Amino acid sequence: MLEIKNLHVRIAEDETEILRGLNLSVKAGEVAAIMGPNGSGKSTLSYVLSGKDDYEVTEGSITYMGEDLLEMDVAERAAAGVFLAFQYPVEIPGVPTLTFLKEAMNAQRKQRGEDELTTPDFIKRVRGAAKDLEIDFNMLKRPVNVGFSGGEKKRAEILQMGLLEPKLCVLDETDSGLDIDALKVVSDGVNHLRDPNRAVIVITHYQRLLDHIVPDSVHVLSKGRIVKSGDKDLALELEAKGYADIIAAAA
Repeated sequence: MLEIKNLHVRIAEDETEILRGLNLSVKAGEVAAIMGPNGSGKSTLSYVLSGKDDYEVTEGSITYMGEDLLEMDVAERAAAGVFLAFQYPVEIPGVPTLTFLKEAMNAQRKQRGEDELTTPDFIKRVRGAAKDLEIDFNMLKRPVNVGFSGGEKKRAEILQMGLLEPKLCVLDETDSGLDIDALKVVSDGVNHLRDPNRAVIVITHYQRLLDHIVPDSVHVLSKGRIVKSGDKDLALELEAKGYADIIAAAA
């Protein structure tokens, strides 16, 4: 589903290179965990996949479902099923969450040539998804993420993901700021979306998230490239020993 080859990326403003020859392949149905020390390029990878403007690809390619992802703008990527759950979800004052959700869902349906959702059908879908994630429906009448706690923001991100049903889900440190109960609820929401036709990239520092969302593959990112890959046991090794030995061996 996703094939990244020799990807080099720098910050557009000051030309600082962040990704330095990154290679990664993620199959449909796979949950791939990306781990690595701070500053290794994990969030940069998520931003590049979603099409954030602040980053410049100087070399390499990203193929998504047989298409050149780098040729798509942000809206085209979203319509094609690319979804990014932010580490720090942004607030959108003045835009009710329900309005935001309905517009997003109908925009994707229009792209697929489907009829827009009626209001009763939309409300039914949202109520069901919100209940599964233990979200108070009244919270969704408030502006997007405004006044939400950290856990509420992350639940709202997973709610969006569940309703939009993307093909490629990128979770950028979704566990950040979650307590144990919220972590389990969010993880259950992600696990519910595991599907043979969907790929998930989980970016995290900690094994605790991977106790709930068990990955098929684990990749260690250091200094802008993947330095080691393995199965779920690699995450346990990192939890026990840290990154130092793996990074030193790859140097």
